[in-house]
Amino acid sequence: MNAVPRVLTVLDGLLASAAPGERGALWHLAEQERELDANLVRLPPGAGVGEHQEDVLDVLLVVLAGSGSLRTGAGGTLDLVPTTVTWLPRTSRRALEAGPEGLTYFTVHRRRPGLTIGPAVRAPAHEGGEAPCMLDLVCPACGRLSADRVPAYCSACGEPFPER
Repeated sequence: MNAVPRVLTVLDGLLASAAPGERGALWHLAEQERELDANLVRLPPGAGVGEHQEDVLDVLLVVLAGSGSLRTGAGGTLDLVPTTVTWLPRTSRRALEAGPEGLTYFTVHRRRPGLTIGPAVRAPAHEGGEAPCMLDLVCPACGRLSADRVPAYCSACGEPFPER
């Protein structure tokens, strides 16, 4: 099978057609045979994505509109303005905060393998019992599994997780 390049969306048109107060993931890459994930995310003024750590994937973040800041786990802060391209290496801690006009950004990272249901694999006795249920770590908006044990916000789409 030969894959054929194609236009998936035009971001200017997508942003122009979004409701002014719409937040979170405005678009995401959904093609079945892909090896990448991509998301277009909008945060309203003053909103943020709480501190979190991605242990598996590097993420590329490109600011399209607005401004904001990226707080790093090392205690630093990076300014985010349109056309800023930021690398978020795996295992780095970070938090995003939108500026007074909000923040619209595009993220790209390697695709996570999907969750599957299969036969239970019995762990050796020294490792403890069954694996814990992880449904409370799945973002209700985009379906992404959070790497944080107690997520406040989804690192993919910015939506808050329900309080526990």
